[in-house]
Amino acid sequence: MSNESLDPVLDTARNHATRYLHGLATRHVGSRHGRDEMMANLRTPLAVSGEDPSAVIDLLASQADVGMTACSSPRYFGFVIGGTQPVALAADWLVSTWDQNAGIHVISPFSAAIEEIAAEWMLELLDLPRESSVGFVTGGQMANFTCLAAARHNVLRRVGWDVELDGVAGAPHVNLVVGAGAHITIDVAFRYLGYGTRSLNVVESDGQGRMRADRLRDLVATLDGPTIICAQVGNVNSGCFDPVREIAQIARDAGAWLHVDGAFGLWARASAELAPFADGIDLADSWSTDAHKWLNVPYDSGLAIVRHSADHRASMTSSAEYLIQTHGVERDAIDWVPELSRRARAIPIYAALRTLGLDGIADLINRGCARARQMAALLGQDAGVLILNDVVLNQVLVRFANDDDITRAVVAGVQKEGTCWVSGTTWNGHAAMRVSVTNWATSAEDVSRSASAILSLFRGLH
Repeated sequence: MSNESLDPVLDTARNHATRYLHGLATRHVGSRHGRDEMMANLRTPLAVSGEDPSAVIDLLASQADVGMTACSSPRYFGFVIGGTQPVALAADWLVSTWDQNAGIHVISPFSAAIEEIAAEWMLELLDLPRESSVGFVTGGQMANFTCLAAARHNVLRRVGWDVELDGVAGAPHVNLVVGAGAHITIDVAFRYLGYGTRSLNVVESDGQGRMRADRLRDLVATLDGPTIICAQVGNVNSGCFDPVREIAQIARDAGAWLHVDGAFGLWARASAELAPFADGIDLADSWSTDAHKWLNVPYDSGLAIVRHSADHRASMTSSAEYLIQTHGVERDAIDWVPELSRRARAIPIYAALRTLGLDGIADLINRGCARARQMAALLGQDAGVLILNDVVLNQVLVRFANDDDITRAVVAGVQKEGTCWVSGTTWNGHAAMRVSVTNWATSAEDVSRSASAILSLFRGLH
């Protein structure tokens, strides 16, 4: 590929991108083709001489149009996925164009400065301890891993064990405490850190999925030695918040590390209206969240936030003779995240924060919650529809005719019909539809249109 071919292929990509974005408001939300069609249309012997780059982009765009769910659609309510804001998308295009490895300062002082500023802004926005350190990771999974690695370092250091030098084998036992409603990424993070899931102490949750503080207190009283407690704000099904203030006091009394998994619920701290739900979160030792979920920036945008920066750095940092690291005032991202080679993922976050400001972000969060309440109200008008959760945030759990088969049939029908896209789940042992509202572009009309389609499908089944 020569410089002469640069403009045509980029123009081709831009035309496809703008056509896709402009069509989101009206397009079928779900995918139309599955694996067999995709493989038939995309698989070919690898060419000896290669192919025209613009033709390859045309092929990719044509198959993506029918072979993927439009997760950025304003009527996508499946998993907790936010559609990308235009300014964040534009910034992300530039990130790929600049092609910076943001691992160490010497490669890109620009990227390092952006990370430093975005970290300061995030702590202000979420009103978390300003001395906290922030690592920009891929998503919620690696955010939880990073925070819990810092937790492991801290609790073992306090009993005289250097886990980075001596490993987990032979280390003092660490009590790992999670709620029954904890997200799967907590389990996986502990697995990555060398702890099997059988070692988890699981605390009972209430009917909304909140960890029961009284049960936690009883459990902690039976434990001895280093302890890590994981709380959650924003249950992936109900959107509920664990009683973090009570949990934090229990953790403090026990000398335990408290981690808060706040993939999307932590953003409630940015809204004066919703902040009371997140009371006491600032008392924790670490927090994880995802900017792609509710700041609506592209993927690869998780944040690991740790109150105790020395523990954070000790658990993550690495060095080698060939690397030019500062270990001083200048920020080397490798000190705070698992990766060295990585894209400059803080740039879209910086762009979104600077464009929206504090008021704009609060409005973004509040609008999503208002649309969730609207969806619950519209669906709940039908006598055969049960709203299963207290709609405190952006999640709505729905059951149809109080019947598992009918509920699953409605979910499948909605996904196939295409007006909107929702996901199915299991809640308290029964099938449910899960509606997640996290897109900046979702309007009241989008919700009204989607609710009508959902109810029409339901009524057609009985």
